[in-house]
Amino acid sequence: CCASYSRNFPKHSYSSNQWRKGVGASRCHACVASGSGSYGGGGGGGQPAASSGSNRAAQTARRNNATRATFTNHALTHPFAEGGFRWVAKGTYIEGARVGEACVCKWFKSGHVVEASYFDLDIKAMDKAHELVKEWNSRKMINNLVKVNIPGVWTFDNLPFRPDFSCKKVLQEPFISNYQKFNSNTGWADNETPWPRVMQALSHFSYHVSSGQFVLCDLQGGVYDDAVVLTDPVILSRSKMYGVTDLGSQGISSFFSNHVCNEFCNYGAMWAKPADQRRYFRPQAGTSMVGR
Repeated sequence: CCASYSRNFPKHSYSSNQWRKGVGASRCHACVASGSGSYGGGGGGGQPAASSGSNRAAQTARRNNATRATFTNHALTHPFAEGGFRWVAKGTYIEGARVGEACVCKWFKSGHVVEASYFDLDIKAMDKAHELVKEWNSRKMINNLVKVNIPGVWTFDNLPFRPDFSCKKVLQEPFISNYQKFNSNTGWADNETPWPRVMQALSHFSYHVSSGQFVLCDLQGGVYDDAVVLTDPVILSRSKMYGVTDLGSQGISSFFSNHVCNEFCNYGAMWAKPADQRRYFRPQAGTSMVGR
């Protein structure tokens, strides 16, 4: 039983040293990391975390807040990152509230999807992710906020020297530092440190709060002093309405086949789980896609 939470957690929620202290004295990873009874310990830099649920929910979205950006020819020719079906180039905002800040644009690799339709599905998935994370934040599961990068569909200028990007549409969003992957859409998860376990709990929570219709997963982003910022999440749905990364009911079952509830799950009540928890997909860190 964690001395700070007064809740029973499995052994993997404690360090070896804390586990040896026994009932009433041991403190779970989350409490040790935050120095308090809830993970995060405030807003960073000595500032308190947002207190009201509505205020926290309003801070969930991290938007471009800009109208124009620039990318070097080298950045476009040599993307600094890539996913299973997208390239990512780093640039700089030059107009708007974020002027001078780093940003990224993302475009789809040829042969994977039809761009015109896939932008709609990508934005649709981000809207659902934003809705689910807002609910998580409003319930104050942890002190720190979970934020979601909200991309915009931007269009490059007419570029005679780069005809491959001339008038090309891309997804545009703020740059994320300290990038890491927390879980995938096939049930793989990094359970070694507190933040990845928070993300596993968020995925479980998304199933519970949606009455078993969705699982927010493939969670990745950056950890900051006062928040974690997510980008490119996947929504698994019963009706497979979110594109090629939505593995449907079998994906939901596969998530739970590998999920072990931790100190961040079941806050306030036992969260729902599906009756079918069989594994239909091999857990892997990369994002998996299926044909529609």
